[in-house]
Amino acid sequence: MQNGEVMSPQDSKALGDEAMKDHKAPCQNQGCTEPTAPPLPPPSPPSAGPPEYPRPRLIFHTQLAHGSPTGRIHGFTNVKELYAKIAEVFNISPSEILFCTLNSHKVDMQKLLGGQIGLEDFIFAHVRGETKEVEVTKTEDALGLTITDNGAGYAFIKRIKEGSTIDRLKAVCVGDHIEAINDQSIVGCRHYEVAKMLKEQPRDLPFTLRLVEPKKAFDMIGMRTKAPKSNEGKLVNGRETLRLRSKGAATVQEVQSEFEEQATSKVDDLLESYMGIRDLELATTIVEAGKDKKNPDDFAEALDSVLGDFAFPDVFLFDVWGAIGDVKNGRI
Repeated sequence: MQNGEVMSPQDSKALGDEAMKDHKAPCQNQGCTEPTAPPLPPPSPPSAGPPEYPRPRLIFHTQLAHGSPTGRIHGFTNVKELYAKIAEVFNISPSEILFCTLNSHKVDMQKLLGGQIGLEDFIFAHVRGETKEVEVTKTEDALGLTITDNGAGYAFIKRIKEGSTIDRLKAVCVGDHIEAINDQSIVGCRHYEVAKMLKEQPRDLPFTLRLVEPKKAFDMIGMRTKAPKSNEGKLVNGRETLRLRSKGAATVQEVQSEFEEQATSKVDDLLESYMGIRDLELATTIVEAGKDKKNPDDFAEALDSVLGDFAFPDVFLFDVWGAIGDVKNGRI
């Protein structure tokens, strides 16, 4: 538009519209913000669909092995807590429980509860029965006993070697809790400590064992159980287990792989050979410490960090390392 020209109404409206467009255009200058609309209200929750539920608790069924109603237990993370839960259900003291078996009320060492419970396993608690004293005289270096413990302070007999000194004493049975040696209480001792005490008893000098047998149901009276020599301690097959730990929380995990199962069995055999004990949970811990290690020194260091109290001899560690390697490389 030239100076002196008069603006028509149409031109005035067009110019105003153009100015409004310039005003509404986004600001290109740094730091300039464009006004925004007020926030929308939050969306309404979906009307249909099932409600979300928390993960159910792991509940196990249990009975006293000699006979009782069925109880339900949950919320335990180790063996001591498990015994306390069972004791609470049946209104007994936890110290009454000698050990537990899975899916069998009999004194069956193949079914002995160790560090793992299948999520569908039924737990039978074996409680204190009669107390008996037996005089023993060692006629050879080994008595023929294999000792294990219940994880809560009670050591008991897991295996009796056929033809051994103990085998000739018919009052001594698999499942008997060893309460005292020569009137010295061993309650609270671990299995390897009890095995060492028995090994140190001199030959041809009698000593006394005070034993507590599990309370028997009518169908078990008069039965002298002998543990089988193979496939020992296989608790579950093809499903998840609850892994009980002496330190830390219990965890749900898959059953052992074929390698872990074979290696654990070999280590358990070595524990019996060197220390006179069988302990699948201990054997499992040893295999877990060694399966990913590259050399014996790393294995020994890892084992010492988790099981230093055992003070395993070097020859035992060497044989365990060899057994794990043999299984891993398919030589067994």
